Amino acid sequence: EPLVQSGRGSVQAGESLRLSCAGSERTFSSYVIGWFRQAPGKEREFVAQISRLGTSTLFADSVKGRCTISRDNIKNTVNLRIADMAPEDTALYYCAAAMDYNEPPRDTDFSSWGQGTQVTVSS
Repeated sequence: EPLVQSGRGSVQAGESLRLSCAGSERTFSSYVIGWFRQAPGKEREFVAQISRLGTSTLFADSVKGRCTISRDNIKNTVNLRIADMAPEDTALYYCAAAMDYNEPPRDTDFSSWGQGTQVTVSS
């Protein structure tokens, strides 16, 4: 499932980040979609994921309470919103597709990745 990311990558501290992930195949609804991020000098970390029909979601502790994830399987899109962004949220953000919904999620489950979006939070 090829994935294409979109969204503004430059935000001010306290603002919300909005990113989208678009798929192109009719089977988009067959995939769990996750978001990950990697800050400079750090390992890639899980941010959020949503099940195939959008009935289940999971968030990392670092964004819990200020993050929402939703999907539209007609438009083949998944939207990520993180409110109250801080400089420590600066990272390269990726969306990814997996066949299985696991808790906790495993990097290795995600076989298709978006191109990445550099997100920079300015204070």
